[in-house]
Amino acid sequence: MADSLVIVESPAKAKTIGKYLGSKFIVKASMGHIRDLPKSQIGVEIKKDFEPKYITIRGKGSVLKELKDARKKVKKVYLAADPDREGEAIAWHLAHYLELDETETCRVVFNEITKQAVKDAFKTPRKINLDLVNAQQARRILDRLVGYKISPLLWKKVKKGLSAGRVQSVAVKLIYDRENEIKAFVPEEYWSITARLLTGSTEFEAKYHSVGGEKKELRNQEEVNAILAGLEQAVFTVSEVKEKERLRNPSPPFITSSLQQEAARKLNFRAAKTMSVAQQLYEGIDLGSEGTVGLITYMRTDSTRISPVAQEEAKGFILQKYGDAYYPETPRVYVKKAANAQDAHEAIRPSSVLREPDQMKQYLSRDQFRLYKLVWERFLASQMASAVLDTMTVDIAAGDTVFRAVGSKMKFPGFMKVYVEGNDDGTTEEDKLLPPLKKGDQVQKKQIDPKQHFTQPPPRFTEARLVRALEEMGIGRPSTYAPTLETIQKRGYVAIEDKKFVPTELGELVIQQMIEYFPEILDVEFTAHMEEELDHVEEGKENWVKVLGDFYESFEKRLEVAEEEMEKIEIQDEVSDELCEKCGRHLVYKMGRFGKFLACSGFPDCRNTKPIVKDTGVTCPNCKEGKIIERRSKKGRIFYGCDRYPGCEFVSWDKPVEKPCPKCEALVVEKRNKNGIFHQCVQCDYKEELQETE
Repeated sequence: MADSLVIVESPAKAKTIGKYLGSKFIVKASMGHIRDLPKSQIGVEIKKDFEPKYITIRGKGSVLKELKDARKKVKKVYLAADPDREGEAIAWHLAHYLELDETETCRVVFNEITKQAVKDAFKTPRKINLDLVNAQQARRILDRLVGYKISPLLWKKVKKGLSAGRVQSVAVKLIYDRENEIKAFVPEEYWSITARLLTGSTEFEAKYHSVGGEKKELRNQEEVNAILAGLEQAVFTVSEVKEKERLRNPSPPFITSSLQQEAARKLNFRAAKTMSVAQQLYEGIDLGSEGTVGLITYMRTDSTRISPVAQEEAKGFILQKYGDAYYPETPRVYVKKAANAQDAHEAIRPSSVLREPDQMKQYLSRDQFRLYKLVWERFLASQMASAVLDTMTVDIAAGDTVFRAVGSKMKFPGFMKVYVEGNDDGTTEEDKLLPPLKKGDQVQKKQIDPKQHFTQPPPRFTEARLVRALEEMGIGRPSTYAPTLETIQKRGYVAIEDKKFVPTELGELVIQQMIEYFPEILDVEFTAHMEEELDHVEEGKENWVKVLGDFYESFEKRLEVAEEEMEKIEIQDEVSDELCEKCGRHLVYKMGRFGKFLACSGFPDCRNTKPIVKDTGVTCPNCKEGKIIERRSKKGRIFYGCDRYPGCEFVSWDKPVEKPCPKCEALVVEKRNKNGIFHQCVQCDYKEELQETE
């Protein structure tokens, strides 16, 4: 008969742990938090040292009864919620509800759900860490004060259903500021000159570098023409050759933010999806005869630390599979990513590097496999030797103008044999070989290509870029990024266009009000400082009541001013020329999560909506009658289809272009790769490069 009760958050985690612990343990799930602040009121006694008024969460009655009944049957209770602030708070609330002694050693934590890790954790239970609990309480109350004090103001002055928050408001402000930068951006003209040169029968390219010994930017066609005139009779001679070896080091293993960024780049995952799939891999996958095993370590972490056991296992695997040359002279140690990184956890890594992705594939869904493979490869690469590249830089003088050719060749792949980190523009590093050249060699001019360019505005934020920006500024914590990005979309403050965030009119209005009346909430330094203060609470260096008191003193004054001075704003819908086919009233433009759409002005009496149709001007290649228009999937992804649907079912993920294929007259679509945009026929081998990525 069981003599101990173990409580975790989820049924999946309970199932996995239950198999490890055996019949002496009952393992139950609390289904997340069991108590929280009430939704109907602020739930904080501000004048009583910010005392929170917790209530049991609605709908948890049957779970709580089950836990209480199980508690009566056992001698000992273990609280095994996740190893972070939230997990500690869940354990504390459970202890209160089940009337456990807080001084008891009832708290059990593990960073990975494997048989050994779980059994080891139960050998060394500890007391509930009240510093961690107070840090979570302070954060929860701080967010409640901001949300429940500013939100009613926004409802009254702007629109019902709005909200404000410490992290979400800063995120929207970053998107708003970037859009203003883009609007204010004035393109500047500049030119490049590429020389296509020959040595023997080998052709290679060199780019304009300097003139008269000075590195001078080419700003207009006159400057370019002056250079070109000097090249007409010039002899192209190699003036300098530099060859050197360059080392490239691996990236550290994943932390939460870098996992979200890389999954966005390489797998096209939204941040919320990444965390959901990672949770499944952490909580346990049924591996057949091996049973249920957690495949990765805990996925909410900002530490790059790796346990000695994991490091030793990786070393053995690398030496056996790849050989001595692929392991560095000394094991790699990664320092904390940031000064405020929480080092209680490890980085995100496979629970065992011996479980290779291809061996796990049969047990995993497609998304689970792809994310597991990403984590496994990143971790293994982080423990491997540096890559070695041979680089060659050649300067070629033509009169007083110098062109430069740069080549590189992989001498030793090292970690790159397993994994290379992605980047936001999607480019990859490839060998770019130059022919053998030495100082004094003359090369033949084949062609000179001048090209006009214009500087580009800063890019809009993708999810990956925004997560990186918030992380670099010290705003929020690993667990907050995914829900923050979801919230700002649900509230209608931002929309996604071409996988990038744009502020809506509503978002701009709210931020403008916040800038005027609550500037410190949007101030990056202030918000980052608040995060540091909460970290100090967690470390036992600060009193959580004092931290909240210092914040509320100035915040309360701001609220009083805003209540008196903030003017009511009427948001007028932009009326379209189209009439509602259901009631005859005009349709108006509305902004949703995926951009603008049309809705009936008679809402809520008439709830008719329709997408804004963008005509590509291309006749459907299937039915030859309809026009191809831009559409959106339920998940917001753009695709192209015939406007006669369902009569014609033509669809394409690639954007069709107006001109047919010059070879076979079939449909031509627009595609993009690391070199830029190109047109390609859907039937034959016709392909036309359009532009170079700048």
